[in-house]
This record gives sequence, structure tokens and C-alpha cells, in this order.
Amino acid sequence: MKIAVIGQSLFGQEVYCHLRKEGHEVVGVFTIPDKDGKADPLGLEAEKDGVPVFKFPRWRVKGQALPDVVAKYQALGAELNVLPFCSQFIPMEVISAPRHGSIIYHPSLLPRHRGASAINWTLIHGDKKGGFTIFWADDGLDTGDLLLQKECEILPDDTVSTLYNRFLFPEGIKGMVQAVRLIAEGKAPRLPQPEEGATYEGIQKKETAKINWEQPAEAIHNWIRGNDKVPGAWTEACGQKLTFFNSTLNTEGLVPEGEDLPILGAHRPGVVTKAGLILFGNDDRMLLVKNIQLEDGKMIPASHFFKGADSNALELTEEELVMAEAVRSAWKRILPSVLEVEDSTDFFKSGAASVDVVRLVEEVKELCDGLELENEDVYMATTFGDFVQLLVRKLRGDDKDSECIIDYVEKTVNKLTLRMPYQLFIGGMFVDAEGAKTYETINPTDGSVICQVSLAQVSDVDKAVAAAKDAFENGLWGKISARDRGRLLYRLADLMEQHQEELATIEALDAGAVYTLALKTHVGMSIQTFRYFAGWCDKIQGSTIPINHARPNRNLTLTRKEPIGVCVIIIPWNYPLMMLSWKTAACLAAGNTVVIKPAQVTPLTALKFAELTLKAGIPKGVVNILLGSGSLVGQRLSDHPDVRKIGFTGSTEVGKHIMKSCALSNLKKVSLELGGKSPLIIFADCDLSKAVQMGMSSVFFNKGENCIAAGRLFVEDSIHDQFVQKVVEEVRKMKIGNPLDRDTNHGPQNHEAHLRKLVEYCQRGVDEGATLVCGGRQVPRPGFFFEPTIFTDVEDHMSIAKEESFGPVMIISRFADGRGSPERVPAGENRYFRVLKCSSTEDRSPARKPPLHDVSSPFTTGPELGPPSQGEAKAVPPEAPPFHLLLSTQHFHGRRWWKPPAHTPDPTRTSCPCPIIVAFGRVRKWPQSE
Repeated sequence: MKIAVIGQSLFGQEVYCHLRKEGHEVVGVFTIPDKDGKADPLGLEAEKDGVPVFKFPRWRVKGQALPDVVAKYQALGAELNVLPFCSQFIPMEVISAPRHGSIIYHPSLLPRHRGASAINWTLIHGDKKGGFTIFWADDGLDTGDLLLQKECEILPDDTVSTLYNRFLFPEGIKGMVQAVRLIAEGKAPRLPQPEEGATYEGIQKKETAKINWEQPAEAIHNWIRGNDKVPGAWTEACGQKLTFFNSTLNTEGLVPEGEDLPILGAHRPGVVTKAGLILFGNDDRMLLVKNIQLEDGKMIPASHFFKGADSNALELTEEELVMAEAVRSAWKRILPSVLEVEDSTDFFKSGAASVDVVRLVEEVKELCDGLELENEDVYMATTFGDFVQLLVRKLRGDDKDSECIIDYVEKTVNKLTLRMPYQLFIGGMFVDAEGAKTYETINPTDGSVICQVSLAQVSDVDKAVAAAKDAFENGLWGKISARDRGRLLYRLADLMEQHQEELATIEALDAGAVYTLALKTHVGMSIQTFRYFAGWCDKIQGSTIPINHARPNRNLTLTRKEPIGVCVIIIPWNYPLMMLSWKTAACLAAGNTVVIKPAQVTPLTALKFAELTLKAGIPKGVVNILLGSGSLVGQRLSDHPDVRKIGFTGSTEVGKHIMKSCALSNLKKVSLELGGKSPLIIFADCDLSKAVQMGMSSVFFNKGENCIAAGRLFVEDSIHDQFVQKVVEEVRKMKIGNPLDRDTNHGPQNHEAHLRKLVEYCQRGVDEGATLVCGGRQVPRPGFFFEPTIFTDVEDHMSIAKEESFGPVMIISRFADGRGSPERVPAGENRYFRVLKCSSTEDRSPARKPPLHDVSSPFTTGPELGPPSQGEAKAVPPEAPPFHLLLSTQHFHGRRWWKPPAHTPDPTRTSCPCPIIVAFGRVRKWPQSE
């Protein structure tokens, strides 16, 4: 069809583009005149395509259509008028002219909320259902026949922006295209609007948006959110007009303790608290407002209302005023369409692009003698007034982030004063859990309570996911360049290095990690990981693939690698910081945002990490930390519809449950690293001393709490007894003690429940007939210490031969001399899983090759692969991409989208597509077919 598009805005632009893709001919676009030298997006897009664009300031005068305007329209010969979003009154001479008439989009479920500001009134009235209507245009009273309607649920804290962005914008575009399709097919209905339930409200203006305090809290909340952003619900307090934004009724656990704010006409004073401004309805119920706009236009956190100078503009010195004028001149040069740069002038709304950001930063650096200024500073202060304030604070050395208030638990340990956050970390803020719920985190060295930490509830999960989603879709994280993103990750790694002693001490205190090991491995490898992935940020790229030309069209296949969105990371308790880093660094490098759930028993290094992300300048909402149980927090994260990917390391049982939840919820991507029983095979021709050391480190490293630990040792019969004797001698040399002592090499198990499982595990081995050579008991001292344990004479049918101990338990089985390798493990119930397979031998003949296909797991993801590190035999197979922790890939083929192959790497997966055999640090790869 020949279509005339009449309207404006990004919504109009998207509808225009989709109609052209559908094959319709857009014969003309009618939009509003340029404003401040800036053209409307709809007009800009049409001009690029060579479509005639008309920018009439008006279509009629005193109710009469302008003849020359109507004539220019009629000359186009349109068969249908499409009005996606139109703020002008269009005369009936134009509406009725086309053969198919005119259709128009309205953001409410007509006949409810006819007139302007329909989205505002949907929220103000507290409607539980909202949506949009596409109807046959009338004379501007929104009473035309209905063509199509779609509805959605209104969430309790929805605002105009959230409702529009979540449903009205994306679904409205689809609805307009669907409506045109129905018209083209001759299937478009014309349903008369019912008058029952009809309402008509006028446009919301600032003067009519004053809050009426003689109503319940829910009605006040609806009024504030219905006026959110434009025009803004306001009241009078402290001698000025205050406009309230970001309101919520979710106040469970909030205590109205703080400084009173008397409000004219209110039932009782508001209370400024750390969480924001608490207001009261005439029913004495509470609502919370998080942002306040002062009468001078400055927006502040509501919690900062009484903070004096910190919340108000700085008074500039004469020298600073001169600097401000020089910066104003720079803005004028960069923004030629702006006649006068005022404090309210917005850099980006005035037409600036990313290249202008670079230019501004460099010009200001030169003006201010090398002042440290970065691209993201411009994005954080987009108006001229805010930008000058930011520069002055930097020049005065007063630019530290004061918005995030952190409450610490302080302890003097290891000759350090530890300052540990203990609250949830959501949207760049440390906050209490709903209802101020907490639990105790325990020191495994002596069983004492370290501190109380927040215990997240379902509502906290929803807040964290919402914060991550908003940061991904609307925040600075998605606007800065990949190189700037990498620079932030490098800065984070530097901060982790500066705090490495503190982080290692917290790992020892909270997880029982031996301090010297934590310093090198838990923390050291975490720092290396972030530096490794920081370097990948600007090296993620797609490719084009040559294919046959299909006439008359020429097709192109290309890949484009994009971030997934909100990724959830559920980490285990054995390496709290390192497992967090392995998964998080890859996610952030790819441009995703994350919600991290550390193990309930080891929360403290994750919270310290969150603090360091703030110091590094990671934008708010990019990283979120939730503490709590897997059954509640983990389950909600697995079910949440806005989560796009979950990476989990833990037990096979829980992994299966997560995979099921991901499938039943929204088919979210999932990567699992689950339980394993890895074999170490010792042959008679090995270097016995090295084999003993390999066996010791493979079993007892990190107290046996290691997912690639050797869960079972196969020793050739002729050296079995000698090997066992030497291993026992080495075990007796181990010092069991306080993990903070520098000569300790075996600390406490991570938590009490795990200690009890180890005791039961060893007792089961004894009951089944295995020989307990040493250990198998809790050490008689305070804390959760367990003796390094050795079992021999272990047979395949025993549970300790099949089940992972995840502790310092060496399981030894013998095999006959000259057999080449142990007999194949029987299938069925005796089959065990592996994460890594190792052998110790000087003979590389095929006869020595272990039976790989009998010990592989369908659930584990292979050897743990991370960034290269010294002294470790880690390998990436040649066929794997060098960036093996990558984001999802989309492929475009002509005009059809198709899914990537199943093996495409993704952000939190540590995987290797082929088995790896390690023999004294040399890496061998055997093809899968063998």
C-alpha cells in the first residue's frame, strides 16, 4: 500500500522503518518542525531514504484546514494514513482522504482515558490493567472505531517510563505493523467503541500536579508515579516547591527514623531516612520517595535533603568562574546549533555525539592543566551546570563519591583493620534486606560469629534484577565504548591488588582458606582474571561469511556478537572470590550486567568486591550482590523472567534443578559446572617422588575443597604399598592449624555441615570394608578441622569409590601390573563422573591411555579453564576460540535470524570440548573419537 506517516518521535521512526520492511511504499512523512535546530527522528530517517518530508507548524487555523497544506498532502496519493504518535490536530479533510482511511495509536485501553496524558492517568487512577488501542481516526476525540487492542499488567511501582519502555513502545510498534497488515489483507475490523466505562481526562500540567494529602498512601503513590518525570508531582515544604520522583509502596522493614520534613497540608511530617523520604497518607500508611527535585531544578537523592552543601551547588571563586566561562566557550564550539549555553543546556539533547565527548574531554583537560577527566564523566553530568560543578569538585579534590553510604563491621585481624560491608548490594547501594532480616556468618577456625549479614528475600531479588536490567538497557554501561569498559575493569583489578592482603584475610576468616594460599590463588588469580578479560573488551567482534549469490538478490551472512543482558552468577563456597572473578570478569567484559549470589556460608569477600566496584567507577546496577539461601534466592533467580543467563557451580543435584527451572521459566541460557570424581592413575614406571607430590596436591590442596581434586587414585600393584607408605609420611608432616599462621598448610573445613558430611563419608567407607589408613576424624580442637584421610582397598561397588567427598580424603585402589591401565569402570550405577583426568607415567604408549569414555560426566563442563597463569598446566584446544568465555552470538542471514550452534561459547561457561590428560605438566589431547 501507499502510506502517509503522520507523527513524530522514536516511536514514529520505528513504525516507519517497520512498514518499509514489510514492503509498503511510504509516499510521504509529515512531522513537526525542527526544534532548536534539531530535526525529529522520524523526519531524519525518512530524509535518509529519500522519502518526501513535510514539517508543517500547523494543519488548520481557527478550526479550518489550510488549503495549501491539504493540497500538498493530497498530491501524494496515499491509500492509508498511519499516525503512530501525533501531537498535532489533523483536519478531517486529511483523515478521510485515503481509500482505507486513517489509523492512530493511543496508549490506553479505549474507551478508558480518552484525551492526552493517557499513560499518566492510567497510573494515577491505579488501573491494574493497561495497554494500547489502535483505532480508526476521528475528529480528535478518540472515539473512533476500534481496530486492535493489547493489554498488560500494571506493576505496583510502574512509572510512565517503565510502562512505556516495557510494553507500550515495543508492543505498540508491533501492533501498528499488525494493524496495517490486517488492512492490507482486508481483515481489519471496525468495532464501535462502547460508552460504558469511558473516561476523558485533559493533559497533565505542572500547575495541576500538586499533591493532595487528604487521601490514602496508595493514592498519593499513584499520583506521584503517574506524574513521574513529566510534569512531576509537587508539594510545598521548607519554603520551596519540591517535586517527588521514584515512589514505592514497598516499605516493609523500613523504620520512620530520621529528620522530620514538615509538608504543607500533609497529614503528618515526612521523614528523611537513609533509604529516602518516607511520606504518609491520611490512612497512616507509608510510601517511600527516592528522589527530590528542588525548585531550582537540581535533582538530589531524597536521603540527602538535609545534607546542606553536599546537596546544593558549590559557590564558585573568581578563578573558577573564569574557568567556567572558558568551558562554556568550548560547549559553544562543539554545539553550533545552540545559540546560548545555559546551566540547563543538555550536552546530548543539543545534538552531541560520542566523538564530541572525546573532543570536550580533551579541550577541558587542556583548559584545566591536565585535570583527570574521563568520557564517562560527561555521561554522568550531561547539563552544563552539573558539568561545571563536577569540574570544580575535581579541581578542589572533593569529587569522591558520597552518595553510597556504607556501614561496616570492623575487626582487627592479621595485623590489619578489616572494614567489611554486611548488607545486600543493589543498584550501587548497600541496603538492608526486606524486613531487615539477617543471619550469622561463622568463622570456621573457632566456630565464632564474625557478624550478622543481610538475608535476602524474594522482593530483594526482584529489585536486584530490575537494577541490573535497567543498568543494561538504560544505564551508562551500555553507552560507554568497549575500550572504556576495559579500562574500568583494569582499574578494578588494580584496586583488588591494592586490597589483596585484606581480601586474603577475609577469605581466611570467612572460608577457612590458608592465608598464604589465598594470597596467591584465591586473590592472586582473581586479579589476573580481571586483567585478562579487561584486555578482551575491545577485541570482541563478529565476522562476515561468503555465500553463493542468489539472484536477483545478493545475500550476506554475518555474525554480530552482543551481550546477553542480565546474567546471574551462583558461586560455591570453596573459592569465594576466585569463582566470582572467573565468571563475573567474562560477563562484564562482554557488556552484560550481573546479579551475584555467593554461597550463604561465605558472603564477605563478595561484599568487599562490591565496594571495590564502586571505587573503580563501575556504574550503578552493573554488579549486584544477594546473600541468602539457594532455596529462596537461587530459586527466584532461576525462575525470574528478566534473567537471560545463569552460571552455576555446585552439586549435580542442584544443577539439574536449576536447568529445569531455566527451561520452565523463559528458556534462559544456563552453564553448569557440577560434581565430579576425577581419577589420578599412577603407573609403576613413574618417578615415585613426583607421583607422591602430585597425589598430595591433587587431593589435599585447599583442604580438598577443590572441584578438580583427584577423587580416586589408581596405583599399579607393584608400587602400591610403597606409594601408600610415602603418602602417609607426607600427611604426617602437614601442619593443621589457624589459617592465618604462615606455616599452616591445612586449615579448617569451610563450614560445620560440610565437616559432618566428611565424618559420615569416612564412616561409610569403613562400614563398606575399605581400609582406613589414617585420619577420618574431626580434630579435637575448636573449629571445623578434619584430619587428612587415606583409604586403601577401595573397590568399585563402594560408595566412596563413586561419590565425591569434596574434602581431604584420598581414595586409593590398586590395579594389576602390566594391565596398561585400570579395568574399565562398569556402566550403570558404578559409573562416576570426572572434571579432570590425570596420569603419572614415563611411558606414552597407547596402552597407557586411560579409558576416557568410561569416566566422562554428562553434567560437568570439563577442566576449569581460566586466564593463563604461571606453573599450571591449563590448555585451550586449538579449535576453541581464544576468548572462550564469550557472549552470545547472533547470526544474520539475508532477512532471517537463526540460532547459533550449541557449542557457541557464552559469558559464564568454563568449558573444554575435548578431554585433557596431564602428565607432569605436559598437556596431551586425544580426539573424542578415541
